[in-house]
Amino acid sequence: MAFQKAVKGTILVGGGALATVLGLSQFAHYRRKQMNLAYVKAADYISEPVNREPPSREAQLLTLQNTSEFDILVIGGGATGSGCALDAVTRGLKTALVERDDFSSGTSSRSTKLIHGGVRYLQKAIMKLDIEQYRMVKEALHERANLLEIAPHLSAPLPIMLPVYKWWQLPYYWVGIKLYDLVAGSNCLKSSYVLSKSRALEHFPMLQKDKLVGAIVYYDGQHNDARMNLAIALTAARYGAATANYMEVVSLLKKTDPQTGKVRVSGARCKDVLTGQEFDVRAKCVINATGPFTDSVRKMDDKDAAAICQPSAGVHIVMPGYYSPESMGLLDPATSDGRVIFFLPWQKMTIAGTTDTPTDVTPHPIPSEEDINFILNEVRNYLSCDVEVRRGDVLAAWSGIRPLVTDPKSADTQSISRNHVVDISESGLITIAGGKWTTYRSMAEDTINAAIKTHNLKAGPSRTVGLFLQGGKDWSPTLYIRLVQDYGLESEVKYGIKEYACTAVDMISRRTRLAFLNVQAAEEALPRIVELMGRELNWDDHKKQEQLETARKFLYYEMGYKSRSEQLTDRSEISLLPSDIDRYKKRFHKFDADKKGFITIVDVQRVLESINVQMDENTLHEILNEVDLNKNGQVELNEFLQLMSAIQKGRVSGSRLAILMKTAEENLDRRVPIPVDRSCGGL
Repeated sequence: MAFQKAVKGTILVGGGALATVLGLSQFAHYRRKQMNLAYVKAADYISEPVNREPPSREAQLLTLQNTSEFDILVIGGGATGSGCALDAVTRGLKTALVERDDFSSGTSSRSTKLIHGGVRYLQKAIMKLDIEQYRMVKEALHERANLLEIAPHLSAPLPIMLPVYKWWQLPYYWVGIKLYDLVAGSNCLKSSYVLSKSRALEHFPMLQKDKLVGAIVYYDGQHNDARMNLAIALTAARYGAATANYMEVVSLLKKTDPQTGKVRVSGARCKDVLTGQEFDVRAKCVINATGPFTDSVRKMDDKDAAAICQPSAGVHIVMPGYYSPESMGLLDPATSDGRVIFFLPWQKMTIAGTTDTPTDVTPHPIPSEEDINFILNEVRNYLSCDVEVRRGDVLAAWSGIRPLVTDPKSADTQSISRNHVVDISESGLITIAGGKWTTYRSMAEDTINAAIKTHNLKAGPSRTVGLFLQGGKDWSPTLYIRLVQDYGLESEVKYGIKEYACTAVDMISRRTRLAFLNVQAAEEALPRIVELMGRELNWDDHKKQEQLETARKFLYYEMGYKSRSEQLTDRSEISLLPSDIDRYKKRFHKFDADKKGFITIVDVQRVLESINVQMDENTLHEILNEVDLNKNGQVELNEFLQLMSAIQKGRVSGSRLAILMKTAEENLDRRVPIPVDRSCGGL
């Protein structure tokens, strides 16, 4: 087996000739620039944005209603759809964009957060001499450099370590990573390098030490995906595109072309999800950029259209920041089932993922416990045995649906397209599907080029290379300090509403990323966020309660709170030492003063009042409900011991009841008078 892999390594070196020939024209420039960040030249001329700030949602709706006909109507507000709108409007086309949910509410906010060319795709390109894969990697590396340039406030280069545990793998992986640098050419971020075992452990001290022979470090980009998607949509709005979230396409409009006699798509019937109002939006060209929902829009156009989307679910988990260094990620190139796992620092936390499982298309994908445990097991394989990887340390988990597609024009309709597909139906509906986050801009450019050609629109070439996104121009690395010093949650909520946040879910998941970082913290912040949004948006009490319930449901199912809470069940064992049981019983009985064998909200309120702590009844009810396994409105001693046992085993962490009871006990103990004989005889 080792010999076979060594032979493959030789093939990789030989195959490098292909990449060398294809990238030779940029080799000299690459050598000069390999230690510096790439600079992407902007288009020769970009007109100034029409609007200093994005117009309000109400103003955008009026534009959608009152415009007799747009040149382009884009359906879908993910990265690709927003990119299409920006590309079209900056070419001078009258552009509209509608999104059924919020911008980036689907796959675009649930990625691995990487901006990358794809190391594994390059390996396949060279091993199989596949020119299509090579071109895809080269295109993605160019787009990576552009995105880092136009959105410095939302992206940055990230070194990623590839640990090596067999000597023969060191030259094998080194050649592959160097070819990755070479293919990037002038867009290479920084040159990759080799680390000795000791240096690798300095950078990543939590790595598994046994059999480690060294590591290779290469550079890719990282970004805040939902905020990046939003920045693209906001930039399109500033340049004059009529963009609106929570606008669902109910049906496509059609008319007969008088010149050809053919029936053509001429717009869409749209419904405001928030108010129920419906109206027509007419356009010369309609673009379907709906990701996993591609086929549902295609079937609006032609009910007999063949399905081209083959959805695949990718689950990620978030763990505390101490699981990884602050500024270096890790790549596991060959997991137990052949998948690739990334282990990356992000927003002061650690992301691990992803999986790749066939799934049904749904607007509300749910991370499974099986996938969460698979990722945890792979993380355990790479971390030192000194680091206990605990299920209870999973702070959030989510599932995103990759819209893998087959090319409807291909003879082999069963083969998955490695790149994006632009399809034009007989009625003129243009569908853009497949591809990856990194290449959203080039996908949009190809789509608008197809729209211009198919519908005879008058427009120039794409102008989005080098075009700064909203917030990128005049940004500085120290800007956040002023924001932290001068502004708080209230300002952040107000600003989020200006960025078209319409619901509490929008605010906790895509204007801030709290739901993606820590579901429990997001749940605790919800009441205050709903109160602030209600004040700005004139919500009544019924609307506020509705928003609270919807957001909690979102956290419970889509952000992993359900999987987290199910770690404690009525079948959980109690595995505690006798001394621990005695200690926890004493803590419990400080609340259960009447020795009933259970505690209620009244018991907790009594103790909190005695130490001058105020907490509203609804919050207390939620805290007790997390531990009340048989749902009888009280926490019994056995349930409390099950909780403490689960915490010790690492299956549960951050239990609010456990924290509350421990804190209250410490406060009560401090209030007990110290006996005279223990206070050195008194004064």
